[in-house]
Amino acid sequence: MKFLCKLVFVCLAGLAATMAARADPDRWAREGWKTDFSRSTIDFNEILSGGPPRDGIPSIDDPKFAPAATIATVGDREPVIRLALGDEIRAYPLQVLTWHEIVNDEIGGVPVAVTYCPLCNAAIVFDRRLDGRTLEFGTTGKLRNSDLVMYDRRTESWWQQFTGEAIVGELTGRTLELLPSRIVAFESFRRENPDAPVLVPNDPGLRAYGRNPYAGYDSAARPFLYRGDLPDNISAMARVVVVRTDAEPIIVSLKRVREQGFERDGYDIRYLDGVASALDRSAIAEGRNVGTVRVTRNGEDVAHDITFAFVAHAFHPEIEIVAE
Repeated sequence: MKFLCKLVFVCLAGLAATMAARADPDRWAREGWKTDFSRSTIDFNEILSGGPPRDGIPSIDDPKFAPAATIATVGDREPVIRLALGDEIRAYPLQVLTWHEIVNDEIGGVPVAVTYCPLCNAAIVFDRRLDGRTLEFGTTGKLRNSDLVMYDRRTESWWQQFTGEAIVGELTGRTLELLPSRIVAFESFRRENPDAPVLVPNDPGLRAYGRNPYAGYDSAARPFLYRGDLPDNISAMARVVVVRTDAEPIIVSLKRVREQGFERDGYDIRYLDGVASALDRSAIAEGRNVGTVRVTRNGEDVAHDITFAFVAHAFHPEIEIVAE
C-alpha cells in the first residue's frame, strides 16, 4: 500500500484542516501548553501539526530489553541504532522507534534520549543532562521542516530533533550534546554482541511493530509535510550523511560514499552493505538494501546521521551537499 494510504496508521485524519490553521501560540496555550512562547529562535509559521496531539506518539520512558540472541521478531537486515557508552552497548530497533520516536533511557551512567524521526529518517542520540538537570522528552505532535519537534517535561520547551536545539520556551537557544551512535543491521549487531540488550516493546500488541506505516515514502518525489526550499544538486529524498564536526557539518550523499568512499579533515566515512530501508516496504524486514555508514576520526566513532537531502538542506542551507 502506498504511503498516503498508510497515513491512517499514524492518526493523520483531518490533517488538511489542521495545516490550514495559522501557527498561533494562543491556540497552543489553549491546548494546555505551559511553554514560554515569548522566547523563540524561529518563525512560528514554520511549525505544522503532524496530526497526533502532544504525546499522541508516546515516548518510551521505562524501556524494556532482551538479549540480542533471544530476539526473533527483528529481521536480520532490519536497521537498529547501535549505542555504546562506557562498557555498555545496546541496540534500539527502528521497528520500535518508528511508533514511539523517543526512548528516555540511561546507559553507561549517562541519561540519553534515543530518537528517530521517520519523515526525516533521522536517528540521533542525545545526552539528556543540561545544567545539572536531567530532562525527559516527549513528542509535541508538531513538525518543523518535516522534522520531529520534541519537548522536555520539566520546562515544556520545544526542541528540534535534527539539531538538538531548544527553539521555543524557557531553554530557547540551548543545545543538547549529540552522542556517537550508528545504524547497523540487526544480524551484525547480534553476531558481535549476542548478550547485549535490545529494546523490545513494553506491550507487543500496542502497535504493529515490524510494520512500516510510511510504505513507499523514501521513493516519493517530494517529502511530506514540507514546504521549504529543496536542494538543486541532488534529489530531495536522496540519502545523505551529515557528520557533526566541531565546525560546520560535512554533508555527503550516501551514493558518493558507497561508490568512492569519503574523507575530509580527518573524518573517514565508510560504507557498509546489507541494511534494509525502514521506509520502503510495508514490512521493514523486506525493505530494499540501502546500507549504512561508519564515521570515525582518529579511530573514534563520530556523531552523524543518515537523513534525506531535503532535511540537510533545510537546516544547513549554507552547506554544499557533496553529491558526486
